[in-house]
Amino acid sequence: MKHQRSIIALVLAALVTMTLPAAAQQMAVSHTQNAVATQPPSNAAVQITDKPVARVNGTVLTDRDLQREMYTLFPYAAQHNGQVPAELAPQIRQGALKMIVFEELVYQDALRRQVTIPAAKLQKAESDFRGQFKSSSEYQQFLNSECKGSEKFLHEKIRRSLLIDAALKAQVDNKSAVSLAEVRAYYDKNPARFEYPESFAFQTISFLPPEKPTPANLKELRKRADDGLKQAKATNGYEQFGMLAEKISEDDYRVMMGDHKAVDRAKLAPEVVQALLAIKPGEITDILQLDQAYTIVRLNQHIPAGKRTFAEVKDSLQKELQKRKVEEVRASLDKRLRKSAKVEEL
Repeated sequence: MKHQRSIIALVLAALVTMTLPAAAQQMAVSHTQNAVATQPPSNAAVQITDKPVARVNGTVLTDRDLQREMYTLFPYAAQHNGQVPAELAPQIRQGALKMIVFEELVYQDALRRQVTIPAAKLQKAESDFRGQFKSSSEYQQFLNSECKGSEKFLHEKIRRSLLIDAALKAQVDNKSAVSLAEVRAYYDKNPARFEYPESFAFQTISFLPPEKPTPANLKELRKRADDGLKQAKATNGYEQFGMLAEKISEDDYRVMMGDHKAVDRAKLAPEVVQALLAIKPGEITDILQLDQAYTIVRLNQHIPAGKRTFAEVKDSLQKELQKRKVEEVRASLDKRLRKSAKVEEL
């Protein structure tokens, strides 16, 4: 069943997200995975009793609906015996509850507005869904376990999902487009956000003293540093220096080939800045003593202060602003639908 669950979840996501623009897909994933019941992990310790957790205009939502949404928000539950970590459970449960209520409100609103799904689209969705099963017996097993053995039940679940998608596309996605002119206006109004300070990209090999070093410890530490410098100076390029860092460095960056990426000049010790300014990219400093530790630094890049151009940021900025607008429009829709609804959290 574990393999079957993963197929079902992926198919349901595909059935809807392939019909939606990117901005709406994030919201679509949640209710699409719930469009047809997804079983808890086979080893789940969570007990589902179909206990009511909310009523939306009289429609009851149960702990089964809630648990499925919690698994959507925390898909790693299968690796935790079906459990959500205790420290995350309250937050995930509240988020899941808000989502299933929101989906039901959207669905009921779509019914009131008489939103329809073309028969051909519904038939294709059902056909595509059924086509993901390896055999008719596997499909029937799913119907029995998740749809009360009823294809009509499955039909209604898929129809409900497509209605929600259609409603979200019309009321959220289509109202959340952000033009390049809006992106440019934001860029021009927030110049400081796109400025970056002078920085240095570098790698290190460090040798660290014990907590309470003796003179003998410090002498041995210096010897290790001197030997390390000889080996570092013999390296050729980023990869060789990085491999040496993995082998002999004693700081946490050793697991990343000693790579610190780009670091703001203001965050570096003055002696480090002075040493880096004295060399060219690809060159290696002598041993730098910082307190009782010794460090060898390879300069990868000296990056002068500057500002990212609009061309560099426009694509990612447009996605960011559109995501923000989606959240705002969705929140506004949720508020509007709740205003005229009776929602009870049980």
